Amino acid sequence: MSSAAVRIQAGTRLIYDGDAAQVVELLAAQSGVNVVLRVNPDHLVYVPLRELLTSDRVRVVPTEPGPASDNPWDTATVVLAELAERERLIMRERAAHIREVLTGFQSGNSLLAAADEPRAQFDPRLPLLVRYRAKAKELGVSVRTIRDWVTRFHRGGDAGLAPRSQRPLRNPFGRVDPRWVDTALEVMVEYTDLSRPSKTMVIKRTNARVVARYGVGVVRQPSWPTAYRVLEELERRHPTFRLSTKRNRDIADRPKEVYGKLRPTRPGEYLLMDSTRLDVFALDPVTLRWVRAELTVALDWYTRCVTGLRVTPVSTKSIDAATVLYQTFRPRPPGKNWPKEAVWPDHGIPRAVLMDVDTITGSVVGAAHPAIVPDTLVVDHGRIFVSEHLMSVCERLGISVQPARLKTARDKGPVERFFETLREDLLQVLPGYKGPDVYSRGVDPELDAFFFLDELEDIIREWVAVVYHRRPHSGLSDPHLHAMKMSPTMMFEHGVARAGYIEAPRDPDLAYEFLKTEWRTIQHYGVEIGGRRYDGAILDRHRNTSSLYGGKAKGRWPFQVDPDDVTRIYFRDPDTRRYHALVWEHAPSLMMPFSEDALAFARELAAAKYTYPDDTIAVADLFERWQLGLGATAKERRIALRMSRDQAVLLNNLPGLHESEVAQLPSVARVMAAAGADEVKSEGSDSEEQALETGDDDSGEPEDFYADALEDVWPGQP
Repeated sequence: MSSAAVRIQAGTRLIYDGDAAQVVELLAAQSGVNVVLRVNPDHLVYVPLRELLTSDRVRVVPTEPGPASDNPWDTATVVLAELAERERLIMRERAAHIREVLTGFQSGNSLLAAADEPRAQFDPRLPLLVRYRAKAKELGVSVRTIRDWVTRFHRGGDAGLAPRSQRPLRNPFGRVDPRWVDTALEVMVEYTDLSRPSKTMVIKRTNARVVARYGVGVVRQPSWPTAYRVLEELERRHPTFRLSTKRNRDIADRPKEVYGKLRPTRPGEYLLMDSTRLDVFALDPVTLRWVRAELTVALDWYTRCVTGLRVTPVSTKSIDAATVLYQTFRPRPPGKNWPKEAVWPDHGIPRAVLMDVDTITGSVVGAAHPAIVPDTLVVDHGRIFVSEHLMSVCERLGISVQPARLKTARDKGPVERFFETLREDLLQVLPGYKGPDVYSRGVDPELDAFFFLDELEDIIREWVAVVYHRRPHSGLSDPHLHAMKMSPTMMFEHGVARAGYIEAPRDPDLAYEFLKTEWRTIQHYGVEIGGRRYDGAILDRHRNTSSLYGGKAKGRWPFQVDPDDVTRIYFRDPDTRRYHALVWEHAPSLMMPFSEDALAFARELAAAKYTYPDDTIAVADLFERWQLGLGATAKERRIALRMSRDQAVLLNNLPGLHESEVAQLPSVARVMAAAGADEVKSEGSDSEEQALETGDDDSGEPEDFYADALEDVWPGQP
């Protein structure tokens, strides 16, 4: 039996720091055993024995054969793990036979002998050759086979007798010439930035290039079935045929070296921001047009907490990115029906960190997410994230901006994974879901658009707080307790306890610096921006006065404006340096934030009907088109009823939605309940509608008045 040990004694040869050395003497010292090495004829080195045994600087040169780590066969653990149950039984039977040949007992131990052991033909006192012949006759194999099994047993134990233990490593390409394989891979790499080719095209180009490079008949070309199998194996190395070309390019751009990992150590150290187009259609709450929605989020890397989000129609603007950071400083309030455990206290610390919050502070109004001041903002190179406004404010607030590498989505891996989780867990169960690409899209998903944009944002915000923040994530764990998976809320508590502090906004009003600035004069009626008039008591001291600002804005005052909510603007008092909200004069008639785009659409509608339209007429006319049952004519009332029925029918066509986790969200339930109420209301109005249809006012209308009416709401739609 070979041995894995080697004697360290006088005369043992070693390799020490790349030089040949020999042990001269072993000396016992107070600190341990030291070894005297002769490196050169006149150079002696004293080395502690423990360094000799553990250091990479020393390697013993064995003089006798034995096991080594570079042996050509697999280790026992690899061989045993590869075996199927039937092969394990064969290995165990062979091992029992060989132990009986060598010791006379199948167990290999006389203390565990069976009743009839040792049998006469396998008595240990008999010569080995006699026992070999007896076992070969018993098993019906040759004596040479028994000798081979004994050799393998001495070398690898039971694992050495496994059917696969002597099998050489399989070449995935079989007997195909390596030069043909390398050329095929070369051709596949050339298609990285091109359209996807067929396998037949790649094989033909490979054959032609091999002939041109090595000559006719030099490299044997594989058969077509074999060539296809080679391409299937090469697909693992360089995807070309199976995935989309965009995905193939992304895989090809992966770094070839060992992957690194940025490891944040506390909440707020890195904040990731990104935008994505949502795979669901929504309705504009004012224009009643279905639109594509985009989502912009800010995600804390350490905790995976979403600290800000915004849903916008069609495309994201630079002001939207600034508004998301605005939410990071000033979190939005939670929904009225949110569960208590999903609400964060105003200072952003989870409830579990505090001691009996209700006793200390009373009922907590709270926030939808924690308020965090980031140290570093990680963004891509989109213009909305590197605008002069956003970069300047971050510089003033001491926030470092770190752009990700070009076309490297993995630099913002956590936020990309959040988008995927959002699509798989929430969006695909909502009406109007259109799939991640055109190949996954339904026939007319835009016709199923059920939620308004503001409702969709509320649903996403609530899903984040109720589900995403409270559910354990596979990527969130403490390295000291890796098996325990934590939720973003738990990770936030862990980060606060680990770091001992959290970066919170020193002044929430600093968030207003992320909003857009408009320069205007202050008149006796207030301030006018975009044809809208704003007023507030704080302007009393500054009416009809000029500011001290010069240059392009000489004599005018700065106001902070959110284009997605024109119901109010913010004015910084030059005396107190505090911000105050100024309300639009028509804001009391609105039930939700009113965007600048929606107001422009309202003006277009009013201009088509009135010679001299103003904001009051535009808003009133638009709300007549929007609010159910408030139309001025019978025709518009029927349009509203028809829309209500369409929503009710859509609601009935959603089997199982109420059983899902998403349907239990208060925002979804509230919208669904409203649609159900509209359905009941419309059923109760059938008699009234019939009376309207048979009245004198309708005698001259065509029968397809629904189509004419809907053309007013959705121009260009059939």
